[in-house]
Amino acid sequence: MEEERKNDKKSEAMEWIKSIVFAVVIALLIKSFVFNTTYVLGSSMYPTLYEKDRLFTDKVSLYFKSPRRGNIIVLKAPDVANKDYIKRVIGIAGDTVEIKDGKVYLNGKVLKENYILGDSYTLTYDKSKWEVPKGYVFVLGDNREQGASKDSRYFGCIPVDSIKGIANFRYFPFDDRFGKLN
Repeated sequence: MEEERKNDKKSEAMEWIKSIVFAVVIALLIKSFVFNTTYVLGSSMYPTLYEKDRLFTDKVSLYFKSPRRGNIIVLKAPDVANKDYIKRVIGIAGDTVEIKDGKVYLNGKVLKENYILGDSYTLTYDKSKWEVPKGYVFVLGDNREQGASKDSRYFGCIPVDSIKGIANFRYFPFDDRFGKLN
């Protein structure tokens, strides 16, 4: 009887271990291929995102389609190893992006940007016009104050394969900004 009870406990323990290992493997697969979480540091996406916002980013849709204009994306920083940036897609392959007199022009028309502060002036650095090549996107931070955002004005168009996910939901803080992005 005692031997049987020990075997039952061992069997139950093995079932628990198998269940935990299975859950961890599934969680790692989901995090690797389906979605991830992102913690916002800095103010480059203000007023859309605030420092310490927490977001879910969708990875799986990138396997089937390219990002669209207006998507908020997480990308590998092209200028700093092991760092990610969060930016908004402004131009996609084939687009011409130009910044003049503080306004962003997309394919010759002023881009309506209801996500930036109304009186924002978009500065340029040493270049003011970009042709977005195939397999690339042009990104900007929503905060257009001088020095607030390192983006395509600074490092040029970024390869689509450097995009780690599309931010689509703010899950923290639990305030009036909680919910779907874009």
